[in-house]
Amino acid sequence: MAKRDYYEVLGLKRGASAEEIKKAYRQKAKDLHPDRNKDNPDAERLFKEVGEAYDVLKDPEKKAAYDRFGHAAFEAGMGGNGGPRPGAGGAGGQGDFASAFSDVFDDLFGDFMGGGRGGGRQRAARGADLRFNLRVTLEEAFSGLQKTIKVTSATTCDACDGSGAEGGAQPVTCPTCSGMGKVRAQQGFFTVERTCPTCGGLGQIVKNPCKACQGQGRVQKERALSVNIPAGVETGTRIRLSGEGEAGMRGGPPGDLYIFIEVAPHEIFDREGADLYCRVPVSMTKAALGGDIEVPTIDGGRSRVTIPAGSQSGRQMRLRGKGMPALRGGPRGDMMIELAVETPVNLTQRQKELLREFEALSEDNNPKSNTFFSSVRSFWDSMKS
Repeated sequence: MAKRDYYEVLGLKRGASAEEIKKAYRQKAKDLHPDRNKDNPDAERLFKEVGEAYDVLKDPEKKAAYDRFGHAAFEAGMGGNGGPRPGAGGAGGQGDFASAFSDVFDDLFGDFMGGGRGGGRQRAARGADLRFNLRVTLEEAFSGLQKTIKVTSATTCDACDGSGAEGGAQPVTCPTCSGMGKVRAQQGFFTVERTCPTCGGLGQIVKNPCKACQGQGRVQKERALSVNIPAGVETGTRIRLSGEGEAGMRGGPPGDLYIFIEVAPHEIFDREGADLYCRVPVSMTKAALGGDIEVPTIDGGRSRVTIPAGSQSGRQMRLRGKGMPALRGGPRGDMMIELAVETPVNLTQRQKELLREFEALSEDNNPKSNTFFSSVRSFWDSMKS
């Protein structure tokens, strides 16, 4: 079968620039890769055809010869006029195709392999971020505080100053990867790049590891840290301490420490955002007759609240500005007082007599009860009819 025109194979017109040729090859190689076309029996042949075309058109001398003589420029015996020498590895040779694919390997897979060809060694690994859960009381969340916490984490080794080498000596260039942190291997048509197994991608090795840290450049240690807890924090608030996480390997930058706040439940107050809720029990007589009561506030003070006569359970009254402070500035929240009318228990005989007498005299004093039971009677009557 006659060979197709190389420009046609790449979907280009004659006179295409080097950048256009490379871009077209990159796209075709992606689209026709055998791993992506397992159900297409022609995928491998087309994939090789694309590589062969690119191997010729990427080279200015080969491209000039092809533009002048076509495929005949690379047939055996065509040694002059810009054509390759016989036996020198024609356009269809596996070595040339592997080279062609290697040239754009990083364009195809660079994002996954960690950089382009000839890229330098990896930077020293950054230390891990740490999480610390801190429980505070509602009073502490209201006022804010300075708190000392103890964190056990990997810290820079003092014996080697983080280098991992005995006596603080500097690491030396890795002999396996020559300091690049990566090694390459040819596998058929592919050039595969991997992290250097000797240095782990750092490009350097420690000849005489520090005995204190076994060459890691860091050791486990408990540290005491002072943390500023601002007023207004709530459960889920996250405080970041930059550089207070784990130390990096062999002098790598440290990670961060994240403190997650949990506000403990309170026996008197419930919280919703910046507002506080306080459920206050009041006697039946106080609710009926009205009067004043004192309620606590989160700052340790007291507020006088007037209960209107005839108040029912669930009635709420608002104390403005008596709630929690806003975390990022702004006015304080409010405190909501919710009344819970309490039914008396353990009555004496005399109290029972007085309540029965009161009940006999209070037929018109319970409008909600009268309305409800009137509706119930109407419901029953309608069911009978």
